[in-house]
Amino acid sequence: MSPARASALPGGADTRGLRRSLVRAEQRRKLRAIALTLPLLIYLALTFLVPIGVLLERAIENPEVAAALPRTAAELGDWDREGTPPAAAYAALARDLAGLPDISDAGALARRLNSEVPGARSLVMSTYRALPLPQINAASPAADVKAALLALDPRWGEAPYWQAIAKNRSRWTPDYLLSAVDLKRNAKGAVVRVEPDQRAFGRILVRTFEISLAVTLWCLALAYPLAYWLSTLPRRKANVLMILVLVPFWTSILVRVAAWIVLLQSEGLVNRALMGLHLIDHPLALLFNRTGIVIAMVHILLPFMILPLYSVMTSVPPTYLRAAVSLGSPPLAAFLRVYVPQTYPGIGAGALLVFILSIGYYVTPALLGGADDQMLSYYIAQYINVDVNWGMACALGAVLLAATLVLYAIYRRVTNTELSLGRA
Repeated sequence: MSPARASALPGGADTRGLRRSLVRAEQRRKLRAIALTLPLLIYLALTFLVPIGVLLERAIENPEVAAALPRTAAELGDWDREGTPPAAAYAALARDLAGLPDISDAGALARRLNSEVPGARSLVMSTYRALPLPQINAASPAADVKAALLALDPRWGEAPYWQAIAKNRSRWTPDYLLSAVDLKRNAKGAVVRVEPDQRAFGRILVRTFEISLAVTLWCLALAYPLAYWLSTLPRRKANVLMILVLVPFWTSILVRVAAWIVLLQSEGLVNRALMGLHLIDHPLALLFNRTGIVIAMVHILLPFMILPLYSVMTSVPPTYLRAAVSLGSPPLAAFLRVYVPQTYPGIGAGALLVFILSIGYYVTPALLGGADDQMLSYYIAQYINVDVNWGMACALGAVLLAATLVLYAIYRRVTNTELSLGRA
């Protein structure tokens, strides 16, 4: 029907006016919703997305050599990395080191090269302090500059130091990410595995997953019966007992870890109680090992498993279980075949939450674990606070982030598959 004929019908103009009013009302509702959520989106972007972006950028950023030795990097662009570079590279190195504005710039360069070749720190710093050399000047031939640097320190005639400069001459590098998974680039730039005695991060990552998996399984074993019992109680009693579950959230993690140190030490309450009951003859080693880490982390993370399980269990009708028993199923079989499958969403959500929180834990393993029980986050803190190697710390953080995203993707895939099967 044409607009002219619609307007000619009784009530046609009112219908069009009502439609326009509804469209404007819907637009105002959407704008109001966007305005209300915009502060939260900005906050999340500033506190979550931006730091992650900076972390990923810093994991591949390699500014020390490129910023301190631009002329040298340009001269080494065509070098085949065999033997020593041409004399022009020595002249460029002398100009670059002499032109550094501050000793901190030389220190950053020295630390970066020393991570590639041991001894590079002393070589760079001694050369920086000796420049400018009295026997050379800006007009000196490159061969004379090379001879002067070799006379100052013969190590400038060794290829590994120059290969380290050439390998790191670009501002962007995959070296940190490769090191985080026990890989490296050799002198030719090819990606190879590090030597067997230097493959540390693979074992550390596996250890992190092992501890996190153990914590998750123990939390599930303890939380499932407790959540089931709470779900069977009247609402008022369940709410009162749920407060006890949430009490640990009101206590600092450091306080709880310190309490576990008191409880688990050789003369602590746990060992003294076991010996008093004549269950053991000598104190158990419960502290500064993996046992202490798992015990403390289970205590801290248990509420994160109880809450999703309780939320799902309260939505499961108890009549299903009674109906299965009334139809002749044994109580245990009815529980395992009828009730437990309906709690899979809570199990998956709780296990994923606890596992992801576990792989990023730092304080508890650092205080309660031994040297061979530290998780990946401990080494991230080590690189930040002690080694001042932000690139390596961010690369390890990127590995944790990637592991978390992979776990979440697997969880989504599994849950979507289960939902599809359920609909089918």
